[in-house]
Amino acid sequence: MLKVPFNSTDQLQALASQCRFLNHHHNSPHFTRRPNALAFSSSVYNSKTSVQAVVSQGDATRVDSVCESLANRLRLGNLTEDGLSYKEKFIVRSYEVGINKTATVETIANFLQEVGCNHAQSVGFSTDGFATTHTMRKLHLIWVTARMHIEIYKYPAWSDVVEVETWCQNEGRIGTRRDWILTDYATGQVIGRATSKWVMMNQDTRRLQKVTDDVRDELMVYCPRELRLAFPEDNNRSLKKISKLEDPVQYSKLGLVPRRADLDMNQHVNNVTYIGWVLESMPQEIIDTHELQTITLDYRRECQHDDIVNSLTSVEPIEDSELHETNGSATATAGYQDCRNFLHLLRLSSDGLEINQGRTEWRKKPTR
Repeated sequence: MLKVPFNSTDQLQALASQCRFLNHHHNSPHFTRRPNALAFSSSVYNSKTSVQAVVSQGDATRVDSVCESLANRLRLGNLTEDGLSYKEKFIVRSYEVGINKTATVETIANFLQEVGCNHAQSVGFSTDGFATTHTMRKLHLIWVTARMHIEIYKYPAWSDVVEVETWCQNEGRIGTRRDWILTDYATGQVIGRATSKWVMMNQDTRRLQKVTDDVRDELMVYCPRELRLAFPEDNNRSLKKISKLEDPVQYSKLGLVPRRADLDMNQHVNNVTYIGWVLESMPQEIIDTHELQTITLDYRRECQHDDIVNSLTSVEPIEDSELHETNGSATATAGYQDCRNFLHLLRLSSDGLEINQGRTEWRKKPTR
C-alpha cells in the first residue's frame, strides 16, 4: 500500500485532476464530493496495490482512497482492444539524448525492455521483473534473451513522444519471441522495429530448459492467434546469420568492467549494457560521420559482476551477393558506400569465452 501525504483537499483535487487527464483514453473516474473531503473510484484497472492519500486538517488526519493503481494511471500504456498486444507512449528525456541530439540506441533498447515488462505485468504475470508465469515461478524458471535485432529508421529527438507496441508469440519448443513497432506519436510514422528470441533458464542451476506445455498454455492466452511479425519480409535482416569475427581484429576496447548499476534483477549484466560495450570498440571516425541503423546481438552466456570483458570489432567483408545487388548502378553503389557494416564480439578477457556476437549497420548522419 502506498500512502501519499496531502495537506489539503485542494492538493487531493489536483492529483485527481492529473489522474483524470492521464486517463483520457480510458473510462473517466467517478468523483463524489462531500464537505471537506474528496474521494473517487474507477473500475478501469484491477490491481492488488491500493493508493491512498493522507489528508491533514489542522491536528487531525484521515486516509482517503485516491487511485486504485497510481502507477497504471500515470503510465501512458495499456493493452489493445483485443488484449493481444500492448502499447505505451514515452517522452524522450534530456538525459536520454546523446551527441547527435537524438535518443541513443540504449534509450531505444530501454523503451523496448520497459514496454515488454509492463506488458507482462498488465496481463498478470510476475511483477518482480522476471515476467514469469505461475508455473515458471513454481519451477524457478526465468526468461533470458537469445537474440535481439533492432532497426531504427529515424531517431526521436528530445521531447518527442514515441509509441511502442509489443506482442509475444510461440517460437518452437525451446522459447518465445517478442516483437516491437516504434511509431512517432505525433505523425504516426514508423521509426523503428525490433524482434527478439527468448529461452527459458532454471534460475538455480542456470541451465536452459524446454518450454513446458503448462507454461506455453499460460502464455498463448495473450498471444495473437495468427502469426504476426514485425519483420514479415522474406530474407529480412533479422534472419541474417552473424559471421564469425576472425583474428586479428581491427578495433578493440579491452578491460571493460561491469558497474553495480549494470546488474539487473536476474543478478547478471543487463541486456542494454551489452549494446554500449559493443559500441565502445567502434572507430571514432564512424561515430563522427555515421549513425547506427541496425544492430543484431546473439547472446551466448551470462556476464557476472566480477567479469572483465573485451570488446572487439572489424569491418564486415563485402559479400559477392551484395555487390551484385547493385546491378552496376552508380547510384546504388554510392548508396551502399554510404553504409558501413561491422562485426562484433564480446568475450571474457580471462579465458576468451564468448559472451555475445554482434553485427551493426551504419548510415551517413542526416543533415540537420
